[in-house]
Amino acid sequence: MRVLFVSYPAIGHVFPTVPLQWALRAAGHEVLVATGSYGLEVANAGLHVADVAPGLELESFFQSTVPELLERVRRPEGPDPMAGIQLFAHLNDHLADGVVRTAEAFRPDLIVYEQIFVSGLIAAQKLGIPAVQHNFGFARGGDIRALTVAQLTETMRRHGVDGVPEQVRTIDIAPPSMVEPEPYGWSMRPVPYNSGAVLPDWVLDKPERPRIAVTLGTASVHVTGLGPVQRLLAAAPKVDAEFVLALGEVDTSALGELPSNVRVVGWVPLTVLMQTCVGAVHHGGAGTTLAGLNAGVPQVILPDGADRFVNAQAVHDRGAGISATAADLDVELLRRLVDDEKLRTAAVEVRQEIATMPSPASVVERLVELAAR
Repeated sequence: MRVLFVSYPAIGHVFPTVPLQWALRAAGHEVLVATGSYGLEVANAGLHVADVAPGLELESFFQSTVPELLERVRRPEGPDPMAGIQLFAHLNDHLADGVVRTAEAFRPDLIVYEQIFVSGLIAAQKLGIPAVQHNFGFARGGDIRALTVAQLTETMRRHGVDGVPEQVRTIDIAPPSMVEPEPYGWSMRPVPYNSGAVLPDWVLDKPERPRIAVTLGTASVHVTGLGPVQRLLAAAPKVDAEFVLALGEVDTSALGELPSNVRVVGWVPLTVLMQTCVGAVHHGGAGTTLAGLNAGVPQVILPDGADRFVNAQAVHDRGAGISATAADLDVELLRRLVDDEKLRTAAVEVRQEIATMPSPASVVERLVELAAR
């Protein structure tokens, strides 16, 4: 079986699909990933990738074409949902030609599209093959899909597609106890993928003090800056813990001299880091949130846009963490992250729940049956 994955061109969207791609490859199926820009990083997972938008730089593209939508999506008080839909539709339209061209060349038996990138659904409809939606977090997909498709009438007409199915089979990687009313479609275990790395020696050693992971993801830090980290650094010396700042390729010189209990590591796989931690402070990205839940550690989430408010609320409502703002970061909140047993108990319960969810390998069997119909 030949399977084409279609994803929004960003790490946080394409990485959650990697475990299913690996499972398909391990079962002997052929996989191709269609994405672009930052999403091309998925090639380092050992996958074949088609760049459907050569030269695309996501931030520059939005700034030069729809800056007003970008501003409304990034409002500090929370995103304008309709602006997000319009932004998704704009990018889908821009990349649809490349997605369809790739699909026609690859001739897949099945298309799996990440929940925002409905151009994959359009390509499947044009080729007359089944499509499956792959969700990536706690944001529910049905309304997002329908609203996005409603703005792509001209895109579909351009490719000879009259419409797409209203109901689509969906793979949902959110833990069932954290979504209402229940998982969409097929439930699948969220297996974190953070890219490969040669691990630093210290991350494998048992820490001498309680360790807290701190990250702002791959996008947020470039948009909102290091303000939340500066708040954390002011409180860190009064908290009996080691703080590991995993901020990626970011200039941290503006932070000045760091407290003795703070370590800056640039980039390290969160899956490994969080397994050594008692808690995490982060921006609320779906991949980061699920990595924390997989590790069974309490989280302080500082949502700053997109689906991050939804992810933060889901963790908060489950009792596995706290949804807060950067202004809330103080000694008391950080000590609670270390000491609050109720938060820790709920986080461990979710970790145990995740372990019982169907594996990606079990979902492969369903995909094979669907493609054979």
